[in-house]
Order: sequence, then structure tokens, then C-alpha cells
Amino acid sequence: MPQERLSASRIRIELLSGLTVALALVPEAVAFAFVAGVHPLVGLYAAFIVGLITALIGGRPGMISGATGALAVVMVALVAQHGVEYLFATVVLMGLLQIAAGALRWGKFIRLVPHPVMLGFVNGLAIVIFLAQLGQFKVPGTMVNTGHGMSGGEWLSGIELWTMLALVALTMAVIWLMPRVTKLVPAPLGAIALVAGIVVVFGLDVPRVGDLASIQGGLPSFHIPTVPLSWETFEIILPYAVILAAIGLIESLLTLNLVGEMTGQRGGASQECIAQGVANTATGFFGGMGGCAMIGQSMINVKSGGRTRVAGIAAALFLLAFILFASSLIEQIPLAALVGVMFMVVIGTFAWNSLRILRKMPLTDAVVIVLVTVVTVKYDLAIAVVVGVIVSALAYAWNNATRIHAITETTPEGAKVYRVQGPLFFGSAAGFSELFNPKSDPDKVVVDFAESRVVDHSALQAIEAIAIKYETAGKRIQLRHLTRDCHRLLNKAGHLVVDSDDDPDYGLAVDYDVKTGILGAGH
Repeated sequence: MPQERLSASRIRIELLSGLTVALALVPEAVAFAFVAGVHPLVGLYAAFIVGLITALIGGRPGMISGATGALAVVMVALVAQHGVEYLFATVVLMGLLQIAAGALRWGKFIRLVPHPVMLGFVNGLAIVIFLAQLGQFKVPGTMVNTGHGMSGGEWLSGIELWTMLALVALTMAVIWLMPRVTKLVPAPLGAIALVAGIVVVFGLDVPRVGDLASIQGGLPSFHIPTVPLSWETFEIILPYAVILAAIGLIESLLTLNLVGEMTGQRGGASQECIAQGVANTATGFFGGMGGCAMIGQSMINVKSGGRTRVAGIAAALFLLAFILFASSLIEQIPLAALVGVMFMVVIGTFAWNSLRILRKMPLTDAVVIVLVTVVTVKYDLAIAVVVGVIVSALAYAWNNATRIHAITETTPEGAKVYRVQGPLFFGSAAGFSELFNPKSDPDKVVVDFAESRVVDHSALQAIEAIAIKYETAGKRIQLRHLTRDCHRLLNKAGHLVVDSDDDPDYGLAVDYDVKTGILGAGH
């Protein structure tokens, strides 16, 4: 996608989009700080620092990063047991691990995530975002931290509940209708301003941002985590750092792909890993709880027109301005307006077409979508994606394992030719062995791999096992039509008697005798 030209109109759109995102970041950062068991400013500083650095050097303009719930639920146990200083040290190590992952270009492995896993990820996060908003329908100050996150609390009731619901519905209606009237201002920002105005003018008694916590503070200051520099400290923070780094990168890279699909951008995975790492390392030294890409805020930004780094930078700077200068004003914004914005994000994020095509797609893909969605909601994103990839890989291996078969023919010289079709790998090795009949076959057998491929060590062992059976029966077996990589694999393992490059290029149909006893198969 060509770079967006920064005209006056484009800059206005980017700044307004950034302002909208900043307003939505405030309650999220505060709520996730509560989940992690730390002061609200720890979450707000993380949202500012992570958001600013990733906006400057991240792999995908338009993405928004900050403190997230996926990380907060992991941090809460560490904070409860060892205190917030250990959290800061963990976030620094988490960032260093992410930088290493980016330098080693591990971000490219996100390509291995199948599309059904992506759909499950999107649907799961949409549900998680929705469930997270339900806490705003509880009486402020009644929820408690159990050591595993915030829970409990009294639900709003009576006129307060109905007023809250009405304002949420009004916010959603304005977001839906406003683009049909004007696009001068992002619809979410217009909705927040309108609903906030109604609440202030009429003095409605509904929960506001200030009811969560005060967001007033100063500039984040440099702070080296006050933990013992010992092996014991490293043993405490390493497991948490590894888990947080993995969750942060997985969520960031999947969000990167999702935003890329919406904006027509490609690449940037390794750069995003490095950006997330630099951001988290810096955050740990400035009293922040760390973070990663935020799919909800990224969707708000993209749908509000944010396409360049300006929007992300503006969002971070607006957030800092709220903390320093405008806390009293921002604290008057009704939570209902922000909940309405997030509900519209949920509607826009959920892959509704996945429900329509669920019955039409292969059963395995449908199971993966549902499985990843459920695990994302029940546990966390990293576990869900790993489970989805494993199930998809096993299903792929099984499907390929059942494909292997052979067409046989006899040459005028009396040799029997097995034309193997389908890949030969660990999953199909047993099926490959069942294709042959050493007892009844003639003295010479040729295995033709023109329509097959030798993939791994299990395939080599399967070939040697068959060769041993024919050798024991006093018969000769040869391989034909090896591709270049198959030829190299077999030759390296010492299974080929003839060392030639004719066969991989199919210049000549060279038959290769097979050495046995190399791997000890059958012994």
C-alpha cells in the first residue's frame, strides 16, 4: 500500500482518530491496572510509553498498543507474591526477549497460523472485549482483587442501570448514524462528546471515568527496579517474562495481520517484535506494567480513519496530556459512552461470516474456530493460538497420511514398479510400508517417487525397512525419480549407492540402489 500523503485533511483525520483512541485507552488502562493489582498510573504510563514507541517504530502504521488484559491476568500472581518492583524487572526482561525474537526474525512464523485460528482469535477477543465492558455496569468501588483478577461487585440497578443502558444505546446509535451525515469528525469521538455533554448538562447520576480512579499524575520518571541482582531473582522473573513475551508477540502479530488485511499493508512482523521489545524494556524502567497491541483500540483507530503513525503518536501524547493537564475534564466522561464505543468495536471485530460458513467448511476447520474462540475466552490468547495451530497441524498431517498410495505395473523385463503418490513422512510411513509385498514380488522392484516426496527421518527409516525386507527375501529394490531435496536427504543419510545429480533434474530416470543398516531399522 502506498504511503498516505500527510495533507492538512489527512493530519486532521489522524489527530481526531488519535484523540478518540486516547479517550478509549483511559478506562481500559485503569481497569487492566486493577486486574494486575497495581496503581492506575502504572497502567496509564504503560499505555503512553508502549503506545508512543510502537507508533514511532512499529511494523504497522495504524496499530495501537498499550496495557492489555491478556498480560494483566498473568501479572497479577507475580505482583501478589513478590510486589510491583519484580513486575517492572519482569517487563524489562520481557522486552529484551521480544527484541531477541525480532532480531532472530521469528516474527515470520506468524505465517504458520492458519486462517481458522485467525477467525477464532478474532471472535475470542471480541467476546473478551465484550465481557470486559460488563464490569462497567457494576457500582464503582465494589469490585475486589482476589489475586487472580478483579471479581465480585454489585450490579447497577433501577434508574441508574436504565440510564446507563440508554446512554450506551445512544452512543452506539450515533456511531452508526454519524458517518451517514458527516465524516468531518470520527463517529466514536462525536458520540463520546454528545453523550458526555448530555450527562454534564442534565447532571445525570451515572458512573464516570473518575469513579474508577483519579488519572492525575506527573511525567513518568526513570526508575531502575529495586530488586536483588541475583540468580534467585532471575529464576522468579524468567518464567513470567517468557510467558508475557510470548503472549505479547502473539497478540501483536495477529493484530498486525488483521490491521494489514483492513489497510492493505504487508510485512513488518520482525520490526513489530523489536518495537514491542524496545517499548516494554523502556516501560519497565519508567514504572509501567508493559503491554502489547490492542485489537479494540486498533479497530477504533482504523475505522476512524487512522492510517499513519501520526494517529498512534497523537493517541499517546493525548493520553499523557490527560494525565498531566486534563484529568479533571476526562474524569467527567461517562463510562456509558466508552462502553458504547467498545460494544461497536465488538460488533465490528467479530467475524460474523464465520458463523455463516461454519457448516460449509471442513469439520476440522470449524472445530478449530470454535476451539480457539472458547480457549481464548476461558484461558488466554497464547494458549488458544498454540492449541489451534497444533490441532490444525495434526489434522493436516492426518489428511496427508491417508493420501499415500501406489499404482503398480510390471515392465517387459519382469520388474515390478510401484508409482508412489502422496508425501512420505512420519504420518504416512506406516501406510507406505503396507503398500509392498516382498514375498510375492519379483526379484527386482522399482519405487518411483515422481509423484511423491521423501520428507523426514521417519521416511528414510520406512524406505530402509522395506529395503531390508526385500534384501532378506533375496530381492533387489531401487528408487527412481527423486527430487533434488529428496536425493540430497537420502544421499546425506548414506542410503544411495550412486551419487548423481541426473535424477533430480529428470534428465535421466536413474535407478538408485538402497543401502541398508544405516539407521538400524529392523534390528
